[in-house]
Amino acid sequence: MRAIVINKHGGPEVLEWVDIPKPKLQSHETLVQIKACSLNHLDIWVRLGLPNLRLKYPHILGSDISGVLVGSGEEVVVCPGINCGQCEACQKGRDNECEKYGILGETTNGGYSQYIAVDSNKVVKKPKNLSFVEAASYPLTFMTAWHMLVAKAKIKKDDWVLVLASGSGVGSAAVQISKLFDAKVIATASTQSKLDHAKSLGADEVINYKEEDFSCRVREITQKRGVDIVFENTGKATWGQSIKSVKKYGVIVTCGATSGYEALLDLRHVFFRQLSILGSTMGTFDEFKKITKYMSEGKLKPVVDRVFPLEQAREAHQYLEDRKQFGKVVLTM
Repeated sequence: MRAIVINKHGGPEVLEWVDIPKPKLQSHETLVQIKACSLNHLDIWVRLGLPNLRLKYPHILGSDISGVLVGSGEEVVVCPGINCGQCEACQKGRDNECEKYGILGETTNGGYSQYIAVDSNKVVKKPKNLSFVEAASYPLTFMTAWHMLVAKAKIKKDDWVLVLASGSGVGSAAVQISKLFDAKVIATASTQSKLDHAKSLGADEVINYKEEDFSCRVREITQKRGVDIVFENTGKATWGQSIKSVKKYGVIVTCGATSGYEALLDLRHVFFRQLSILGSTMGTFDEFKKITKYMSEGKLKPVVDRVFPLEQAREAHQYLEDRKQFGKVVLTM
């Protein structure tokens, strides 16, 4: 089969277009012919090299996969989370807390290829109203955003939610999920085009974070109250303003740090205002199924920015690194 692989860490140039053997199935696995696989910033981080990440080369990136089950022809979407299924966390439905938890394309081979062997219990029927490209555009980002907002931050009607980097995959998912719960959304982005897109997804207010201090504008919008929830996924560059944006007793929930990990924190804000800072990683398979149901009903929608053929993975990576997108960048086979 044809695939894009890496044999070392580095820039987009380390992505190689090669022929490799089809995967061999284990007893619990099924073979999926991949039709589309979307990119995530995780792909870039793995390509560049993550601390303590030991890859078996050649390694295939890609977490978000849609395709067809070989043999039956059923159209499916693959859950990107990998877990043992046996530990206490797994038995209680908290599979993202499994000690052996991993993600397709990170801890094992992913979807930049024509075929993949996956756990038979981790595929769901593709919503009929979605194309393969659209179906590959929601798993990781919507799972992450759902778990952050619903499971962790306990979002509710009329909450004010500040969504940072609303042009990202996880940001555009967060705007939609917030509106699904009848919350009020303030979305930040770096260009007018991205702000317009955020508005089209339901954002009530938008802020260009490159043109103004978003924390000052948030206080103005909320009449000095601050937001109930800050949806953080950028880290170092925004952390100080995020702390200032949240109300007393409010919640900051974070899933990543695309601008850097070493964020400064004035602890006086935390204890004087009794803030909650919550970390979150991925989501559960039950949440994935719930999100898929909402996708089928049209209550949540994948946001696709641009599609590249698989062999142009280098160009797709560079496009994502340049932060030109609003929503997802997708590879097709």
